[in-house]
Amino acid sequence: MDTNRFTTESVTKLFFRYLIPSILGTMVTSIYVLADTIIIGKGIGMDAMAALNIVLPLFNVFFGNGLLFGVGGSVLMSIARGRGDSKAGECYFTTAFLLNVITCVLYTLLLWIFMEPVAKLLGATEVTMPYVLEYIPYVIAGLSAFAFSTFLQTFVRNDGAPKLSMIAVISGGVLNVFLDILFVYPLHMGMAGASIASVIGSGCTVCILLFHFCSKSNGLRFSLQGFSFAYIRRIFANGFTSFLVEITSGIVMFVFNLQLIQQAGDVGVTMYGVICNTVIVVTCLCNGINQAAQPIISTNHGAGCFERIAKVRSLGLKAAFLVCSIPAVLGLLMPNLFTYIFIHPNEEILALSPTAIRTYFVGFFVMGINMFIIGYFQSTVKPGYSLLLCLLRGCILSILFVSLLAPLFGLTGIWASMPLAEFVTLFIAIYLLRKTTKEEHL
Repeated sequence: MDTNRFTTESVTKLFFRYLIPSILGTMVTSIYVLADTIIIGKGIGMDAMAALNIVLPLFNVFFGNGLLFGVGGSVLMSIARGRGDSKAGECYFTTAFLLNVITCVLYTLLLWIFMEPVAKLLGATEVTMPYVLEYIPYVIAGLSAFAFSTFLQTFVRNDGAPKLSMIAVISGGVLNVFLDILFVYPLHMGMAGASIASVIGSGCTVCILLFHFCSKSNGLRFSLQGFSFAYIRRIFANGFTSFLVEITSGIVMFVFNLQLIQQAGDVGVTMYGVICNTVIVVTCLCNGINQAAQPIISTNHGAGCFERIAKVRSLGLKAAFLVCSIPAVLGLLMPNLFTYIFIHPNEEILALSPTAIRTYFVGFFVMGINMFIIGYFQSTVKPGYSLLLCLLRGCILSILFVSLLAPLFGLTGIWASMPLAEFVTLFIAIYLLRKTTKEEHL
């Protein structure tokens, strides 16, 4: 694959050429969860939706595993190509692929053996446990499909085929929605049907992405020539932030679910399910912007073209703010809109909805900026900075604030925790970004 265009073509044209397919691809990825949520919430009931929200952290683990090795390996592959070392790029791809296979096998075995204890750990109650145990077996059996869909998307996109990546994800997402409706409504397969539909949809995405290896433009080749254990360490170090972005989302969801069960019971978890699914959409938008910028930034970083990197950074920050402001404004003006999308709300839910959504959605104004800066540091091989920011916004500050504010302000404190974490992270991110920008000009 010719990487010269990353370092010679117009930065603006390159960015927008990758932006639309990347955003469409990551948006459709969210359909795997959103379709389940809407159809389960409206077709089975609110208790079933609460059960789904309890299972969602597992999706974070599976998608995160694919991103750990996909982003970790593809960034290093792009940098190696930018330096003209294609053999090292092939070795990074092969190593990342093998690591993804090994970890998927381990996850499958462990989760299958400890299925019910894991369900209890995630917060399943007597009401939600039957729904969880009906849904979770198929997700565990198909976890490799989820992990490899994100893994292959990243490498195929970095190999210069963003449109194929987009087609693969859209095809899988459309199939998932169709099967969701078919299995839950006419066939009455319940939670099991929704779960099976997600696995089949993701499997379809993987199958389409594999066609890239048969194309003339394919530059992804298996080779361990020159391999050393340093490759594994570098992939883990650089991809760990992407993994952590997904995992910390699951951890925060888990902690918030426990706090909400104490404050409002399963009704609170259902309301949080509405918020979480909207967050998934916004996160996918942010990931799309990051994935559009990443191959351009990484290749130019390898080639030492810092002015081009600065242009991509500026475009990415503006795009992140504008895209994430749309759901933020909609949430402030029409909070119940999001509630009605996912469920048929009762009076208890409608009483919670306006305050919950308006408070939580304020954080969207800066969420995209934070996520882009995290991705930027990852693309320029500054894993320490990206890891710090990821831990702050996704785990440390959010859990700290929810632990402190929930006892003092109840549900309002829980909803305010995430926006506070985002704004505090923003100040630190701006400081680190200015620091690295000055270093580039020395």
